[in-house]
Amino acid sequence: MRELLAKRVGRRLASGPSSNTTIVYVVGARPNFVKMAPVVSEMRARAPELRHVLVHTGQHYDAEMSEIFFGELGLPKPDYLLGVGSGTHGVQTARALERLEGVLSELQPCAVVVPGDVNSTLAAALAAAKLGIPIAHLEAGLRSFDRSMPEELNRLLVDQLSRWCFIHSPEAAANLGREGIADERVQFVGNTMIDTLVRLRPRIGASSVHRDLALERRRYLLVTLHRPMLVDGPLLEQVMGALAEVARELPVVFPMHPRTRTRLARDPAAVRGLQVVHPVGYLDFLALEMFASGVLTDSGGVQEETTFLRVPCFTLRENTERPITITHGSNRLLGLQPQAITGIPGWLASSPTTLSVPHGWDGKASARVADVLLADLRAAADRPAPATESLALDAAP
Repeated sequence: MRELLAKRVGRRLASGPSSNTTIVYVVGARPNFVKMAPVVSEMRARAPELRHVLVHTGQHYDAEMSEIFFGELGLPKPDYLLGVGSGTHGVQTARALERLEGVLSELQPCAVVVPGDVNSTLAAALAAAKLGIPIAHLEAGLRSFDRSMPEELNRLLVDQLSRWCFIHSPEAAANLGREGIADERVQFVGNTMIDTLVRLRPRIGASSVHRDLALERRRYLLVTLHRPMLVDGPLLEQVMGALAEVARELPVVFPMHPRTRTRLARDPAAVRGLQVVHPVGYLDFLALEMFASGVLTDSGGVQEETTFLRVPCFTLRENTERPITITHGSNRLLGLQPQAITGIPGWLASSPTTLSVPHGWDGKASARVADVLLADLRAAADRPAPATESLALDAAP
């Protein structure tokens, strides 16, 4: 079967010629690495006869936001590093699209796997779709219903282009159905980000981050904020003022995103009373999450991690594309109201002591992804080849 697959699996499940046996995995930003790592590992273990190519666009490119993650997650060194870097959404997407088109034209893969909703994800989907390459989208169907968010536009477009929409919650299926995406393209697999957390959990407890930062477990608020609407405008000053009030009751530790740090560099007094640190590695951040009293965030991935870890989360946004974190009781939307932050100590005192984890967030999502992808690719391999291709295969040495 593997020999047959190696000969034929490159024939696409969508239109377009191919005789390749390559699958391309595209990452670009910190959350992508966490979602993709278990899928790459599972696919390589289950289908060693295929060529598995990892492409890093370089959307996140510094050591704190990129390199450290590859080491901690066990991701292989990227086969292609495209060096897209920062820029406006249009510039960043265009650079990634241009460079990915070159890579995909060269490799002619049988499938491209993309995670999440960053600009690299959209660029990869556009490049693959224009070349007739089937696309698999991890974490499909999430919707905030706020099209002012660039991520929302990316999600909508990538799902429309994808042959496989892998979802992790029931509302994602409903969203895709409303948008006219056929049921056979939608596959519930669970949450691959949680796969990574489950795999690394034994190492989290061994982290020295609490000792290094002189933090008492279960006795601090962890903060992570990075979205432009919060850190690039007047709201940031209000947020810092509200955090200073919280810090009078509860220690506040803030691993600060480089963009946020740059903004606050002009006003050192703004961080007074807070424990501001540089971005930490994934293991250390998970340890900070796991043993926090609560977490304040504007990140989608953190909403998911805290739900699995059963840690109260407070999201400083008007909406969330992950409503399952709210219905399971772990997450509270604060809106864009910085003063609401001051209520966190009181909410923590009255928060539920038992929280539930969504179905499929069990550490086995990547195995279910591999089940679907490999079954479809092998089904394609088993279909009789056209006569001209059969002759070519028979003549091959």
